Amino acid sequence: MKIVKITLLFIAVSSLTNCASGYKLIEPKSINYISMNEIEDVRLEYKYDLLDKKYAKKETKKGVKLVAIKVTNNSEKDLMFGRDIKLSYENENEVYVMENQKVFKTLKQSPASYLWYLLLTPVNFYVTETNSNGFQQERSSTPIGLVLGPGLAGGNMIVAGSANKKFKEEMSEYNINGTIIKNGETKYGLIGIKTDSFDALKLKIE
Repeated sequence: MKIVKITLLFIAVSSLTNCASGYKLIEPKSINYISMNEIEDVRLEYKYDLLDKKYAKKETKKGVKLVAIKVTNNSEKDLMFGRDIKLSYENENEVYVMENQKVFKTLKQSPASYLWYLLLTPVNFYVTETNSNGFQQERSSTPIGLVLGPGLAGGNMIVAGSANKKFKEEMSEYNINGTIIKNGETKYGLIGIKTDSFDALKLKIE
């Protein structure tokens, strides 16, 4: 009877559940916003729960929430987000809006972390059979790890790197911190805030 044995099986199984994930563009301009707050002719619309897979897990682990916002200024004067326009919670505590670069560094995937897949390099397929004396003996072995290890490591690093690039570019494109919002203008942004919950947000005009 032939028996197939796989060395380091637990690593191989883990590799199927711990792969890098892609990045799905958020596109704040195309979001259907539901949450809204308005004060002094300035309207804020916003949405939590934007990320998925690896990035969503990082949000939970790091205590950071990425929020898409839409700000419409009809106050008859130009306002700067972060100086004239600030955010607060329902209890009036001011929301700490992180710098976009810090948000990216906090939530990005780590391509180097997938180098551990190289531990699969020694994995072999062993085929044994029972001889005429009833003893099992190895008939052949195939070094599948030589392809599996480097292949998974390299593939996941490429996926993570590509996803991070898209994430960074979108964070840069929608960096609203320090942006002047002219009277009658609408601006969209992606902001990161330090919180573990999905608290309601309010405008604070100064």
